[in-house]
Amino acid sequence: MLSVYNINVWYGAIHAIKDISFNVNEGEIVALIGANGAGKSTTLKTVSGLLRSKTGSIKFMGEDITHTPADKLVGKGLAQVPEGRRAFLQMTVEENLEMGAYTQPKSTVAPGLERVYEQFPRLKERRRQVAGTLSGGEQQMLVMGRALMSNPKLLMLDEPSMGLAPILIEQIFQIVEDLHKAGTTVLLVEQNAQMALSIATRGYVLETGKITMTGTGQELLHDDNVRKAYLGG
Repeated sequence: MLSVYNINVWYGAIHAIKDISFNVNEGEIVALIGANGAGKSTTLKTVSGLLRSKTGSIKFMGEDITHTPADKLVGKGLAQVPEGRRAFLQMTVEENLEMGAYTQPKSTVAPGLERVYEQFPRLKERRRQVAGTLSGGEQQMLVMGRALMSNPKLLMLDEPSMGLAPILIEQIFQIVEDLHKAGTTVLLVEQNAQMALSIATRGYVLETGKITMTGTGQELLHDDNVRKAYLGG
């Protein structure tokens, strides 16, 4: 579904991403883990067209999207939930969700809302509420629901657990698992390596802009080097 080959990204003089290559197959949850500053979010932003690689290629569903503008990728079936949630805080929950369907035919909006409300009952309860008054966990559910309104083939999640209480983190990861079981392919960037690898089909470890290790979620979860570096033992 997604093939990333030999991408290199700079922030000015800083070489942030160094010759990264990876792929995501249909039906997988693929996790990118690593410390803060390893290049995880930069990688996602490059895939979604917000940043540009100076080398290599990015293919989605067999189509080269290396130079495709970010706003065109949503209509192709690629949706990103950004780090830090980024809900439209002055708009209601339902208005936020409707914004997620801007690439879709109008006839799909009502059924889309029903699907999202079925997945996130809390959002249905608060559909008339202004997004800025929601808790952090509810805002995370909202931006995930907004991304799902575009009917994505690939859902990219950037640090969905950031800033959430442990009980809410478990809830968010359960939702990711449920979405996967319902047929959504997921690319997950996450500092919480334990949670990410526990649900991942496969994973990649990033260190200072390079992929240093890859394997199944369970292989990485039980790897001594990964445990020492990211799992506290």
